[in-house]
Amino acid sequence: MKKVAIQGIAGSFHEDAATRYFGDEAIEIVECKTFKQVCELIDSDQVDIAVMAIENSIAGSLLQNYGLIRDYHLRITGEIYIHIQMNLMVYPGVKKKDVKEIYSHPVSFMQCSEYLEKYFPKAERKELGDNALVAKTIAEQQLMDVAAISNLRSASLYGLEVIDKGIESNKKNYTRFLILAKHGNPTEGNNKASLCFEVGHFYGSLAKVLNVFAEYKINLTKIQSVPIIGKPNEYTFHVDIEWDELSNYEHAIHIILKNVSSLSILGEYVRGDIAIHNSKK
Repeated sequence: MKKVAIQGIAGSFHEDAATRYFGDEAIEIVECKTFKQVCELIDSDQVDIAVMAIENSIAGSLLQNYGLIRDYHLRITGEIYIHIQMNLMVYPGVKKKDVKEIYSHPVSFMQCSEYLEKYFPKAERKELGDNALVAKTIAEQQLMDVAAISNLRSASLYGLEVIDKGIESNKKNYTRFLILAKHGNPTEGNNKASLCFEVGHFYGSLAKVLNVFAEYKINLTKIQSVPIIGKPNEYTFHVDIEWDELSNYEHAIHIILKNVSSLSILGEYVRGDIAIHNSKK
């Protein structure tokens, strides 16, 4: 049975991503408090796989996680997109009029701001680091004047009552999660890759690399610049690319190597589908 490290606890979106990605395959979830702890566990061979959020369609990229993937030399072996549905939940018996405080992750507050301003303008907001932990706290402490913003899985797992579903402002809200391993060969049938490279600090250096992708019909789906510590005005570029013909990708990489100062292939894998659905977790 694979051991899979996640940031968060049972009921979190990371657990949702892990169980959905592996489907019927039996896995053991290993809970971690931080993303760094996730990386430490996989680096020390205490787990087989890690699942890590890398970007959200509203909140943007998690830059610190790009750094962790590089620092621990992890390999990307897959990805999955999870639809993020937010719900308001309370301890059984609590009514809307009883709610004086609302607990959630700061990003969740941002995603549900319109709902909160309309229905709970006077409620105090308390930011916590994990939505599932918020739900667990309310259940364990039997808080009668507090509501949580979390997913349906948390409500079911910790016995909370959902009083409003789908309270997020943008219904097409998803988070992309990477499947990470300490070692890994290209996934069979791969049609996507994540690269990390640096170019010289001169006119047109980045454009030369991007033009190669276009020439070989490689679709650039993401580009993220991350400042290089100690080197002002210099950046590491993280890109995600997709292709229909593997040979086009192989030729493009061969040429790009001549136009960069460094290049790392973080993973070659099968692209995940973006399916907007109501999360059951």
